[in-house]
Amino acid sequence: MNPVYQKLLDCVSCVRQKTDFVPKVALVLGSGLGGYAEQMDVACEIDYHDIDGFPVSTAPGHAGKFEFGYLGNVPVVLMNGRVHYYEGYPMQDVVLPVRLMHLLGADTLFLTNASGGINPSFQVGDLMMITGQISSFVPNPLVGENIPELGVRFPDMTHVYDERLQDIIRRAAKENGIPLQEGVYLQTSGPSYETPEEIRMFRTLGADAVGMSTVVEAIAANHMGMKICGISCISNKAAGMNEKPLTQEEVKIAGEQAAPRFTKLVTSSILAMAGQEDKEKE
Repeated sequence: MNPVYQKLLDCVSCVRQKTDFVPKVALVLGSGLGGYAEQMDVACEIDYHDIDGFPVSTAPGHAGKFEFGYLGNVPVVLMNGRVHYYEGYPMQDVVLPVRLMHLLGADTLFLTNASGGINPSFQVGDLMMITGQISSFVPNPLVGENIPELGVRFPDMTHVYDERLQDIIRRAAKENGIPLQEGVYLQTSGPSYETPEEIRMFRTLGADAVGMSTVVEAIAANHMGMKICGISCISNKAAGMNEKPLTQEEVKIAGEQAAPRFTKLVTSSILAMAGQEDKEKE
């Protein structure tokens, strides 16, 4: 058996020894947004250290655990702390958590992150719904032997971010009076922030925001046929657009300040997504 797939199945088995919870939605929390679990009726927590062979998050502000619970009646698995390529993990390990959450039952992936704003109209603290993505200098997580149990060798990437989910997020933002930007997110490898010259290049390529995560997770989820949506918190102006040097503390503070709006938007969107699915089944 493919060793990558075997490792994934071993992680699934390890989780299933601890809980039989079956999630519908998988939610990945970005920097500064770790307090979201307070919105959930948490049924079970599993520390990443307690899953054999699982990559452990080392990034500041990332708790490093799965939280299983309910938003209203919607079963959710919350990834409180993601794994980044810059932490030194192989790309297959970076996307292992997303694959794991899918095999546990989640068919919708809600990605969040903190990012640098490239679009000059964006302000620090803005929430940007991700409508498209660009991978820049980051290895594709599907490189190597394909795992047919997960998806096809050459997956289509025309519509990575589900357009119906985007409509739901737009409505949720409007109903809650939350200003919402939209745009294209670009992932770099990190951990160094981008240079002003790179930001000018990314703007030319069509990127509105830049960060060090998300794109590869979306590629892996798309490969498996998951429905994907995402929201990025603009935590700072990208390099060259602000005279101040970029710092991790700035990212953390911006995430915390945006947390109330983020929380309301994500919760309203997930509940609306579940309600839409219920209507379609009737």
